[in-house]
Amino acid sequence: MFDYDAIVIGGGQAGLAMGYYLQRMNKRFVMIDQQARVGDSWRKRYDTLVLFTPRRFNDLPGFPFSGDRNQLPTKDETADYLEAYANHFQLPIMPEKTVVRVEKTESGFQVFTTDEVLSAPSVVIATGPFHTPYIPDKHMELAQDIVSLHTADYRNGLQLQPGPVLVVGGGNSGAQIAVELAASRPVILSMGQSRSFLPITIMGVSIFWLLKAAGLLTLPGTSWIGKRWKQRPDPIFGYEKQMRELERSGKLRIAERTLSIQGDLATFSDGEQASFSNVIWATGFRPSYEWLHVPGALNDAGRPLHERGISPIKGLFYIGQPWQHSRTSALLGGVGADAGYLIQHMD
Repeated sequence: MFDYDAIVIGGGQAGLAMGYYLQRMNKRFVMIDQQARVGDSWRKRYDTLVLFTPRRFNDLPGFPFSGDRNQLPTKDETADYLEAYANHFQLPIMPEKTVVRVEKTESGFQVFTTDEVLSAPSVVIATGPFHTPYIPDKHMELAQDIVSLHTADYRNGLQLQPGPVLVVGGGNSGAQIAVELAASRPVILSMGQSRSFLPITIMGVSIFWLLKAAGLLTLPGTSWIGKRWKQRPDPIFGYEKQMRELERSGKLRIAERTLSIQGDLATFSDGEQASFSNVIWATGFRPSYEWLHVPGALNDAGRPLHERGISPIKGLFYIGQPWQHSRTSALLGGVGADAGYLIQHMD
């Protein structure tokens, strides 16, 4: 006899969307989450974080994101929305609980936490791909007096010492933080890849509305266009004008990829150099599934094996993976469609 019909590991947006459909199907399920409150993973991000998708594109199934539907929500508004969602549907969440091991049994799975063992015929892994902050090995060459923070630990400029800031990594977080800090101090933004820029709106219309109308947001990753899109780094939304103005004023320097760091001096791929007093690593995260002890669930690189979230292991599912089906799979408003698909394939 199983404790539950399904166990969902992770209580973020992907887990909540899965919980919504499990509840509608009258499944006995529980959601296990490390955070004390629903939405805490957003609350703990840097203070000025703003989503680049308007509220109308951030809805989870059955409960719209409140507020001006055309405005971009802050990270705290997003956290509060997720908490309100869980409360509205009274989803069964176990907070502050860590999964330390998942094993396959003859008829299902055992999920080991720090204080108990739970069982179910189905397990949905909703932890996403962003687990462990990644900092390149070159950070080991930093001078001892340099303030070094990953974006996972950065909150605001008060954590930094006086002097220039090197931001390593040119994604949306790196660009947003660089623009924020360049208002008060010199900033060097080291972009490792050539990035494209897209505006938040075009003639007052959300870029995401246009992308959706063109069918690009829901285009499968297996399509010809989807495959090409997956190979390109994500565009930076909405910061091109500010970055160019700051660059012209000399407050922001956009540099090539950081090749090495010696003390307080960075050398870039074009041979240029810059000195700094602080470094912020906007270098992303790496997946970590060391607790998943299910043979055949991961590939040689330690990443989930799945097709649209369905594992080759019977009863094992994933949700919240980048390009799980389309570009929206990793976005707040896209996990609902993936959850609706998975529920159709669960016993």
